[in-house]
Amino acid sequence: MPPKKTSVERLDETDATILRLLQTRGRIKRTEIAEAVGLSIPSVSERMRKLEERGVVTGYHAILDAKRLGRDITAFVRVRSASSEHYAEFIQAVTDMDEVQELHSVTGGGSHLLKVRVANTASLEALLGSLQALPGVRGTETSLVLSTLKETSYLHAAPMTLVPTD
Repeated sequence: MPPKKTSVERLDETDATILRLLQTRGRIKRTEIAEAVGLSIPSVSERMRKLEERGVVTGYHAILDAKRLGRDITAFVRVRSASSEHYAEFIQAVTDMDEVQELHSVTGGGSHLLKVRVANTASLEALLGSLQALPGVRGTETSLVLSTLKETSYLHAAPMTLVPTD
């Protein structure tokens, strides 16, 4: 039986420009995108739909100012687990915590790294207590952010072959 042929998905310069515009000017009108890339509005809409369907664009979001919303403390918390026995339970519990903005499985001196935002040190202490009380958690190590010099979710988009997903 011959090997199954898979279609190669590519981003061209037009797709890359659309992605850059969407990332830097999230509220940009499709008419402005169409003008920038030299296509009709329906063509731009179709390209955007395809970028969404192919999983390149995963959503559209507003970026909020945490300090203006009373979340003055940002911290990174490294969690050390005793074993993987409670892995699914840990992931679900941490995912459900509003203060946790990012959850990463990592190598090094712990199993997970969390980015958290809280109002004050009392709320950070309460959050750490909740984390440390989870089954399988052996301990935590916390680094407070003193100042943020760069924080972005921007990804440079250039013409390329898309990486297949599982």
